[in-house]
Amino acid sequence: MKKPKWVVEKEQARRAAASETVWLFGLHAVRDALQNPARERLRLILTKNAADRLGDAIPASGMTPEMADPRKFPAPIDPGSVHQGAALEVKALDWGDVQQVCKPGGHASRVVLLDRVTDPHNVGAILRSAEVFGARAVIAPQRAAAPETGALAKTASGALERQPYLRVKNLADTMERLRDMGYFLIGLDGEADAELPAVLQGQTDRPIGLVLGAEGPGLRDRTKATCDVLARIPFATDFGSLNVSNAAAVSLFAAREG
Repeated sequence: MKKPKWVVEKEQARRAAASETVWLFGLHAVRDALQNPARERLRLILTKNAADRLGDAIPASGMTPEMADPRKFPAPIDPGSVHQGAALEVKALDWGDVQQVCKPGGHASRVVLLDRVTDPHNVGAILRSAEVFGARAVIAPQRAAAPETGALAKTASGALERQPYLRVKNLADTMERLRDMGYFLIGLDGEADAELPAVLQGQTDRPIGLVLGAEGPGLRDRTKATCDVLARIPFATDFGSLNVSNAAAVSLFAAREG
């Protein structure tokens, strides 16, 4: 019996996703990936200087590096990338399901949800802040969001290997799932009437989802409507503003438990 077209297309998409790889670069990003047992590692390219600096991380990973001339570095990455003589081809990490990763319990449960944040440097910085402040995950849609890339990993400074970055089919539907799990969803909006500290008062002992949009367009209408409340970060002057990665860090600090 011939498979329906939609079934064939879904299987093709799944196979294509499974075959995709990511090139990580830079000493910090490569070292952390070498030390992450959950990483599927494929190819390691190093200069002698980088190999010396990575030290025991190489033999511990079980990989045999390809040694390269720094003047003719062969990894297929952007020529302008600051690779520091180290590049590692990997498969993207599979962190599992939102229900599993974000299940409330133990210390304060915090998640960061990103609506159309496409700059890998911003997402990398957000992952780093999320790790520092103990967030369960950073969640973004599969489309219109920064994918896992070398630039994102380098900006995350190792956090990509430890901080779950979940890509979901529909952000609003995922927000509804989080609400069913007990999360209080706060949308960050510069034009909101309420200020974030006031909204958080009396709420920090419950699971909280912080929802941030891209700079400029901000949150989409459906995303706003799915939030429990909208809040703004108070500024000292009328000209105050933060980029999305700084806003995430400030919001995570404000939402810390206790």
